[in-house]
Amino acid sequence: MTFANRVTQLLGVDVPILQAPMGYIAKPRLVAAVSDAGAMGLVPGSLGVDEVREDIRRTRDLTDKPFGVNLPLAFVKDPAIVDMIVEEGVRFVTTSAGSPTAHTPRLKEAGLTVFHVVPSLRGAQKAIEAGVDGLVVEGSEGAGFKAPREVSSMVLLPLVAAQVGVPIVAAGGIADGRSMAAAFALGAEGVQMGTRMVATEESPVHRNMKDAVVAAAETDTMLINKHNGKQVRVLRTEATAPFEIATEGDPMALLGNIHGLYRDGDLNASLAQLGQVAGRIGRVEPVAEIIRRTVAEFEETLGGLAKRYLEDA
Repeated sequence: MTFANRVTQLLGVDVPILQAPMGYIAKPRLVAAVSDAGAMGLVPGSLGVDEVREDIRRTRDLTDKPFGVNLPLAFVKDPAIVDMIVEEGVRFVTTSAGSPTAHTPRLKEAGLTVFHVVPSLRGAQKAIEAGVDGLVVEGSEGAGFKAPREVSSMVLLPLVAAQVGVPIVAAGGIADGRSMAAAFALGAEGVQMGTRMVATEESPVHRNMKDAVVAAAETDTMLINKHNGKQVRVLRTEATAPFEIATEGDPMALLGNIHGLYRDGDLNASLAQLGQVAGRIGRVEPVAEIIRRTVAEFEETLGGLAKRYLEDA
């Protein structure tokens, strides 16, 4: 299937699928594999200027296809990272976890395409005012840090799509062609996959983490840290379960041992940030196969709906 919409045109890709820029997970081998498959790989920009520069260069050594960088604004340690991204010739940036006004003018002035991640209609409107080229609209069923007032993709996507004129990438709950088709029906022109990309052959995390994705039921994630105003969706484990209904304590302290989880495979060492869609992921696979099958299933789903429900189809 050939895609030709605003997302593919703006990003210069064949397939309007983005890989979520997961810190410590979206390393060059995974990012390059996504881009090589015709989609858009994203380097996470939360790990410091030098490490992000190295990841950009290593990714470029592995692929000649387009890839981008994410700037999680609340976690950017050095604003010089913006100049470095421009100097390295990156053409696409997503910004998240902060005000879209922070770096959008500088990035746009340098000729980059900028999408901002939003969890609400108000956030989308503010991003449009800041001059972004597009939005990543993120439902609360997705992994990681979430807005204090959660809204699912089923509600958020059509709400935002009805109010803005820029292209939308849907995030949260996307793992295959059926969920991609649903997102397009709700107003998206692209999708972003996070949890699905954790359970890939190219993902650098320990096999225990990948197997945890495959083993998870749709009810095995939860939102914690609500009492601190910075809730995060994680896998329910022995370490995280006590925080499910907690009104005190700081589960974020577990992030200090993130390598114990991703590198050593101890699921209780840190916060395993997974989305509810883990319950729909049945095996660890190569990135290229996931994207190939997603596109095929997307086309089959659209055609199947037309044949099933339209008399003249």
